[in-house]
Amino acid sequence: MSSQFITLRPAPIPNNTNPESRKNPTAIPLYQRIYVPSHVYRHPSAILLELCTSLKELHQILPLIIKNGFYNEHFFQTKLISLFCKFSSITEAARVFEPVEHKLDVIYHTMLKGYAKNSVLHDALKFYGRMRYDEVSPVVYDFTYLLQLCGESLDLRRGREVHGMVITNGFQSNLFAMTSVVNLYAKCRQIEDAYKMFERMPQRDLVSWNTVVAGYAQNGFARRAVQLVLQMQEAGQKPDSITLVTVLPAVADVKALRIGKSVHGYAFRAGFESMVNVATAMLDMYFKCGSVRNARLLFKGMNSRNVVSWNTVINGYEQNGESEEAFATFLKMLDEGVEPTNVSMMGALHACANLGDLERGRFVHRLLEEKKLGSDVSVMNSLISMYSKCKRVDIAASVFGNLKQKTIVTWNAMLLGYAQNGCVNEALNLFCEMQSHDIKPDSFTLVSVITALADLSVTRQAKWIHGLAIRTLMDKNVFVCTALVDTYAKCGAIQTARALFDMMEERHVITWNAMIDGYGTHGHGKEALDLFDEMQEGSVKPNEITFLSVIAACSHSGLVEEGLYYFESMKLNYGLKPAMDHYGAMVDLLGRAGRLDDAWKFIQDMPVKPGITVLGAMLGACKIHKNVELGEKVADELFELDPDEGGYHVLVANMYASASMWEKVARVRTAMEKKGIQKTPGCSLVELRNEVHTFYSGSTNHPQSKRIYAYLDTLGDEIKAAGYVPDTDSIHDVEEDVKEQLLSSHSERLAIAFGLLNTSHGATIHIRKNLRVCGDCHEATKYISLVTGREIIVRDLRRFHHFKNGSCSCRDYW
Repeated sequence: MSSQFITLRPAPIPNNTNPESRKNPTAIPLYQRIYVPSHVYRHPSAILLELCTSLKELHQILPLIIKNGFYNEHFFQTKLISLFCKFSSITEAARVFEPVEHKLDVIYHTMLKGYAKNSVLHDALKFYGRMRYDEVSPVVYDFTYLLQLCGESLDLRRGREVHGMVITNGFQSNLFAMTSVVNLYAKCRQIEDAYKMFERMPQRDLVSWNTVVAGYAQNGFARRAVQLVLQMQEAGQKPDSITLVTVLPAVADVKALRIGKSVHGYAFRAGFESMVNVATAMLDMYFKCGSVRNARLLFKGMNSRNVVSWNTVINGYEQNGESEEAFATFLKMLDEGVEPTNVSMMGALHACANLGDLERGRFVHRLLEEKKLGSDVSVMNSLISMYSKCKRVDIAASVFGNLKQKTIVTWNAMLLGYAQNGCVNEALNLFCEMQSHDIKPDSFTLVSVITALADLSVTRQAKWIHGLAIRTLMDKNVFVCTALVDTYAKCGAIQTARALFDMMEERHVITWNAMIDGYGTHGHGKEALDLFDEMQEGSVKPNEITFLSVIAACSHSGLVEEGLYYFESMKLNYGLKPAMDHYGAMVDLLGRAGRLDDAWKFIQDMPVKPGITVLGAMLGACKIHKNVELGEKVADELFELDPDEGGYHVLVANMYASASMWEKVARVRTAMEKKGIQKTPGCSLVELRNEVHTFYSGSTNHPQSKRIYAYLDTLGDEIKAAGYVPDTDSIHDVEEDVKEQLLSSHSERLAIAFGLLNTSHGATIHIRKNLRVCGDCHEATKYISLVTGREIIVRDLRRFHHFKNGSCSCRDYW
C-alpha cells in the first residue's frame, strides 16, 4: 500500500489548553512527519476538497468527510480550515480549529492568514498573540499578511509594531517581508519611509519595484513613479503588465502624453497590448491626456473587451465633453450584450445630464430598474443630478424622497439640484431638514447652499452663510471661499468679494474666474483686466472660462480692442480652442459697441456654424442700434435653429416696435401663439426683514399694491419734474397716459417702490430681475435715485446697475 508524507519544520506539537505540555521534550519527536495513508488522500472526499469552489459546495462535502471518519485527520483539518478561510467564513474555520487536540504549526499559520484576509486588524493581532503564547514560531508569511492588513486599515502605529516584529524575528533582510513593509508605509502615505525601506533591501525583485512605483503613483507623485520605472529598467528589471497598469494612471495624472505613448510602444513590443487590463489602462491614459482620437483607435482595435473597458470609454468621452459619443458607446455596449454595471449606468446618466436630454435620461432610469441596480445609492445620486440638470427638479425630489438610504452625497446632489433650478426656498428648507437629521454638512453642502443664495442677491444672507462656514471651520476651504466670493459679487458687494479674495491663501482657477467675472458684471472692466494680468504672472493658468469672463468684462465696459486682443491670445498664447460661448461673447463685444458690420463678418468667418447664442447676441445688437434690415437677416438664421426660448421672438418684436413696424410686431406675436411660445414674464425680487417679496409686471396681488401704485404716481410726477421723459415708442394702439401706466408697472419699478416705502431714508435698495432692464426703466431709475437720494442696485439677467445721484455705473452702456 502506497502512502504520502507531509514534512514540516522542527516544532513541538501544540496543545490548545495547556501550553506547558508543548514544552515536554519526550512527548514529541524532533521532526513532525504526518503519515497520510493512500486511502485518505485518494479518497473521493479528498479529491472533492481539491475541486471545491464555493462555501455551498464545502457544506455539501463536509458530511461525507465526517461519515467516512476523516474529520480528525490533520490533512482534512488543515484543508477545511484553509477552505473556510478562503470562502470568508472565519467563524466556521475557528470551529474546525479549536477542537483539534494536537495542533500543528501549519494550521496556526493558515488560521492567521484567514484572520488577516477576513477579519479586522484587532482580531488578527489577537490571534497572533495567542499563536505566540502557544509557542508557535512565526514564519515570514505571517508578517506579510499582518502588514498587508495594517496597510489596508491605514493603521500606521500597529504597522510599525509589526515592522518591529519582522526585525526581532530576523526577517529584516527577507525579500517578501520587506516588500510588505514598503507597501505598508506607501499605503499609510509615508512614502519617504517606504522608499528608505526599499533602498535598504539587499535584493529587489520585480514585485518590490512594482510596489514602490505603485506607492509613488497612488500618493500623487506621478513624475517620480515614472522615473522609478526608468531606474527599474537600468537595474535590470523588465517591467511587466503590473508595472504598466501601475504607472499608466500616474502618466494620466500629469497628462504626460509623450511618456504615455512610449509606454504604449513598450506594451506593444512586449506583447502586453493584447491584455485587456493593460489596454484598458492605456485607454484611461489617452482620455485623461485629452487624446480622444488615440483612445478611439485603441478601443476599436481591442480584440478583447470587458465591462471595465466599456466603462472607461464611456467616462472618457464624458470627461472630454463628448456626451453624445459617451451615450452612443453605452448603447453599443448594450447591443453587444455586455451587462452594464453601476459605473456604466452612472456614465450614461452623466451624459444625459450634460446633454439635458430628459427622454434618454428616462430610458436609463427604466433600464436601471429593469436591471435591479436602483438600490445602489451612487447610481441614485447620479439619477437625482440628471433630472436636476434636465430641469425636472420635481422628479429629482421624488427620487430623493423615495430613497431609504441617503448619504451626504445624496443630500448634496438634491441641494445642488434646487440651487441650479433657482429653487432657493426649497434648498434652504432641505438644508434645515438635513441639520435636523444630525447630518454634518461638508464643504460640498455649503457650496450648494451658497450657490442657491447667490440667486437671491441678498448680502445679509451671504453674511449668514459665511458665518456658518466660519463656525464649521470650512471658511479656509478653497471651494467654499470661491463660492462666497462669487456670492458676494452677485449680491452687489464687489468690495467684500475682493477683500475675501485677497485673504485667501489658496486660489484655484475657478477662484480667479469668479472674481474676474464679478468685476465684469459690475462694469469694472479695467479692474477685471488688471486682475487677469496678475493671474498671468502667477502659477495658476487661465482656462476657457477665464477668457470667457475676460471678454465679457471687456464687452460690458466697451473695451473692444482689449477684447479682440484677448480672444487672439487665448488661441495663440494658451492653445485654447474657442467654444460657441466665446464666439457669442465676441459678437456681443462688437455689436454692443455699434460695430455691426464687423460683428456680422466675424460670424461669417467662424470655423463652425454659428449657434443660438451667437446669433442671439447679434440680434440683440441689431435691436440696440435699430438696424432692422440686418436684424431680419439674423432672425431668419436664428429661427432656423428653432430656439425654444420666447426671449428671441420678443427681441425681434421689440426691434420692430422700436422702428414702429407694428404689422411685423403682430406677425411675430401671432407666430409665437401658434408655436405655443410664451413670453417670460418680468419678475423682480426685493428682500425685506428676512422675507423675499416677488413682483411681476402689472401684478396687483401684493398686500401693499394700492400703496405701491399710488406712490409710483407721485414718484412719476417728481422724476418728470426732474427731467425724465417716458420712452413710449415700444407700445402701440393705446393712449399716451396708458402707455406711461404700462411702463410704470414694470416689475422692477414695483420692487423699487416697495423698497423705498419700507426702508429708512439712506438705505440702499437691492433688486434682482430675471430679464434685462428695459431702456425706459433704466432711465427712470436714474431719476428715482436722484429725487430720493437713494442708491439703488439692480442685478438683471446680464449685469449689475448701480444707480446713484441720477447716474448709473454702466454709463448707459449695457
